[in-house]
Amino acid sequence: MTVFVLDKQLIFPAPQCADENGLLAVGGDLSTQRLLLAYSCGIFPWNHPSDPTLWWSPNPRCVLHPEQVHISRSMTKKIAREQFKITFDMAFNACILHCAECNQRAEQTWISQKIVAAYNRLHKRGYAHSVECWQDDELVGGLYGLALGRCFCGESMFHTQTDASKMAFIALAQHLLELDYQLIDCQLPTDHLHSLGAYDIDREQFLHRLEQCQPKVDGNVVAGKF
Repeated sequence: MTVFVLDKQLIFPAPQCADENGLLAVGGDLSTQRLLLAYSCGIFPWNHPSDPTLWWSPNPRCVLHPEQVHISRSMTKKIAREQFKITFDMAFNACILHCAECNQRAEQTWISQKIVAAYNRLHKRGYAHSVECWQDDELVGGLYGLALGRCFCGESMFHTQTDASKMAFIALAQHLLELDYQLIDCQLPTDHLHSLGAYDIDREQFLHRLEQCQPKVDGNVVAGKF
């Protein structure tokens, strides 16, 4: 199957054209307009910083409905102890840098300086958001992603204290539920996400749900409330 090479034109091939691994296209830039177009079509960038930009639309897709987030007994007890404090959009840049530099992926991160700059631009435009988990005054966990319509497209999470990223994800789901979000796009399936209630659906079903969640005004993607 052909992997498409992007140029300066603001266009992507259909997600169904991705190869068996989900790779759809290579090249292009990380402009705000291109990123918003990509996410609105169920496409996201993911590559090692030394490689060209790679664009993906995997099949299956890992998703979660906010009301279906799973909170274990141990997490319920930890939440009740108020060991952590949760904030929203209080430290976006610090959160994305932690995601890039955390021990789990320090040597193989895809979150390059270009990614950090691009998502900070999206944050300033009201599309990208972060959830922070604090212990005292220290940032010990969190996540970031994009809010488009009533869909939150999760990008990455980190923790330096046990369960801090889970705490942030649970807080995100509860927050989105209050705002009537219909879907969290978790992108690629992992045991960690599955333990929180996420599950896999085929790409066609995902694209249909994504379209239902994303109203557009004059052809532009609407930023979700956050």
